[in-house]
This record gives sequence, C-alpha cells and structure tokens, in this order.
Amino acid sequence: MAKRLKTKIGDIFSIPINENEKRYMQLIAYDLTQLNSDVVRIFKKKYSLQESPIVTKILQDDIYTYVHCSTDIGLKMDMWQKEENSHEIGDIESIIFRDTNDYGYNEGQDPIKISNNWSVWRINAKDFKYIGKLNGIYKNSYMGLVINPIGIVEIAKGNKYPPNYPDFE
Repeated sequence: MAKRLKTKIGDIFSIPINENEKRYMQLIAYDLTQLNSDVVRIFKKKYSLQESPIVTKILQDDIYTYVHCSTDIGLKMDMWQKEENSHEIGDIESIIFRDTNDYGYNEGQDPIKISNNWSVWRINAKDFKYIGKLNGIYKNSYMGLVINPIGIVEIAKGNKYPPNYPDFE
C-alpha cells in the first residue's frame, strides 16, 4: 500500500529549481475563500542543493511570493520534499490576493495583457471584493489562482506562471 502523504500548517519544503539550487516554501494557511486550498510562502534566498540551513535562517529570509496550491499533490509528484515544521508562520492577516475574470481567451482572440477588472480578498475572507483597477495597497497583492505543482516550481524558479495571466500595469 502506498504511503499517504499529509501536510500540515507550518511544514517547510525544499523545491529544487535547477541542477544546483533550491528554494524553500512553507505551508501557512488553508484558504476557504479560494477552494480551501493551501497557502504557501516561498522564500527569496536560493540555496545549493547540498545546503541544509537551520529553520530559523530560512524563516528570517524575505518572502518572494505567496501562492495557493496543493502541497500534498506536490509531495506525491515529488516536486518538493518535506523538510521541517515550524509554528512560526508570519502575519497571515495582512496578505492580500487578487484575481480577474480577464484570464483566458477564445481561439482567434489575443489574450488581455493588462486587466482593470480585479477582485481582492484576504485569507478566509467571507467574500471577494471587486475593486476594478489595482491602486494603493492592492498593487502589492499576490496572484490568487490555485497553482498546480509544476507551476509552483516555475514560480520558485522566478518565471511568470501562468504566462498568459494578465498584469495590472
């Protein structure tokens, strides 16, 4: 019988991003507003594959991005490895996500590159708030799509994923 992999809030994972380097991410919440998906924070610093930094060093790093995903599926696909767990998950109350219906297009149409039709929310908010154009604090919001494990690796590599998702300016 296959071993059941289950992740929990606080779990820290290493994500190989090329033949020599990795980044770390941490599961920090489950967002009921966005399909009850996992919310992770990916840290900015890249480490060599041989390095094994202590948890406090990883958690002191700047945040590269916050993103929704399924950490369980990523483990099953062997896209990342579970390393440690820490109860220190940062301030999840201040994280703002954004989404737009301007994503996707029909055959023969050009994709929308800049959207002015944004909705925003915080983790486990009751509803999405339609704001239109992103201004003020909303310019610092994070893309709120639920990203598949392959996309998480692309984001950790520093690539835009999905590549055709609209920008706001």
